[in-house]
Amino acid sequence: MADFVDEISGLPSLVVANEQGEVFEVPELKMVGQSVHSLHLPEERELIRIPYGSDLFVLENRVPFGYDPERGEVVRLETYRGKRVLPVAAFMAPAHTWIYRAAYETLPNAPDLPLYAYTAVGWRNEAFWVTGVRVDDDVRQDPAQFNPREIERAAERMLVRYSSNRLVRHLVENCVRRYGCPAARNFVLERWECPVPTSPGCNANCVGCLSYQPPESFAPAQERIDFVPTVEEIVEFTVPHLENAPNAVVSFGQGCEGEPLTVADVIEAAIREMRKRTEQGTININTNASDPEAVERLCKAGLDSIRVSLNSAQRSFYERYFRPLDYSFEDVLESIRVAKRHGCWVSLNYFVFPGFTDHPDEMAALFELVETYHVDMIQARNLNLDPEVTIRALRLEELDDSDSVGVLTWLDEVRARFPWVRIGYFNPAVRRREGAR
Repeated sequence: MADFVDEISGLPSLVVANEQGEVFEVPELKMVGQSVHSLHLPEERELIRIPYGSDLFVLENRVPFGYDPERGEVVRLETYRGKRVLPVAAFMAPAHTWIYRAAYETLPNAPDLPLYAYTAVGWRNEAFWVTGVRVDDDVRQDPAQFNPREIERAAERMLVRYSSNRLVRHLVENCVRRYGCPAARNFVLERWECPVPTSPGCNANCVGCLSYQPPESFAPAQERIDFVPTVEEIVEFTVPHLENAPNAVVSFGQGCEGEPLTVADVIEAAIREMRKRTEQGTININTNASDPEAVERLCKAGLDSIRVSLNSAQRSFYERYFRPLDYSFEDVLESIRVAKRHGCWVSLNYFVFPGFTDHPDEMAALFELVETYHVDMIQARNLNLDPEVTIRALRLEELDDSDSVGVLTWLDEVRARFPWVRIGYFNPAVRRREGAR
């Protein structure tokens, strides 16, 4: 009992905000995390200081939960010292995966939250603490890597260098200057991974799409590119990047576009031309993997790696989130098989949702997929969507998450079962394994 009391007393305090948006701690209460439904007192190993460059969000029309050590229970905190309070959540900097979401009750008629992952946050020792884990040591998107003045100077140089290139102009004017996209910033800084958006259209209707939402919904995070670049527009800046950037990767499939496989003919021709001009660097595609035939053509053209987006390894939950228009879950699996047969590095862009990702049924399905197709990497990325929208969309209202093992234990089991699998967050610089069949 004494150990339990000591553990509770050492937990960070609950963090809330007043109606003016001022954030402060409630020292009488401890922070609480939430999975799908269950409330949790975080273990020490589940807590890290908030990563540099993370953001805090005040959640309107919601009521925070905190743990009261005096009463030994979770309480609902509508007011503090006579004034209404609101929950606070953290959106962690890239390379970090959440372990619990912020714990709160949503009031009737509250609007859906924008497209972020709302991580539980508390206050201890003059610092914010979050329930998260760093899953990738790569610093390519660490906020500390970006100097705004240097980025703007580099952006101007790119506009001059590629003055007639529509795609470069899109990357600078929209991705760098409007969205602050880390990948686009790295492109103008001539390093690491370079984004190559190509497709205005899509063949899925994802619930959490970053570039399209219906008018009555929350705003998309980015506007979708409105043209298909030419092969020469793609090749003109990607070849120099592949040849000169350290750990160079160029990636089709970005947040500011639809599904790149819908313009596979253009991408195939661009890859062939890139590989005529240089053998350097990694050519990657981020995709829903909906078209195995297109994937095979890209592999034959010279694709090195493919990142396949999944919210679930179970067909029913996959379809409820992606809402495919002209393809099936079996097509996605076949694309993975095709890519592996051609020696491509295969990553899963696996959207983590605490309590679901680490549920035994989902774990069993994922483990079968990894074993069957010998997946190379799992990118443990947070599902950026209002948690309650996720629950409604996936129909998780009746899911019993009491058997869920926790995100850290899930990561441990992946490492133990599949020692060849790389766990991370970013597309690595790799080359296709020649001769694979």
